Amino acid sequence: MTSETVLKNEGLQLLTKHLGMVEAERFIALMAREPFDYTEWRRDKFDDVSLEELSAAAMKHVSAKRNM
Repeated sequence: MTSETVLKNEGLQLLTKHLGMVEAERFIALMAREPFDYTEWRRDKFDDVSLEELSAAAMKHVSAKRNM
């Protein structure tokens, strides 16, 4: 299991890479000030999605990013 420090660093690196520094900071501020229930969000968005469908969508997303 990854330590919390490593997880925070990797998360910030990913946010910064994909959003840029300013948008990454805005995202963090947004998450910190608004109540957010990840479990409820996941159920609302993905409860009807099979593991196979989710995997296929993730692979399609990664493939599209590589071809940019």
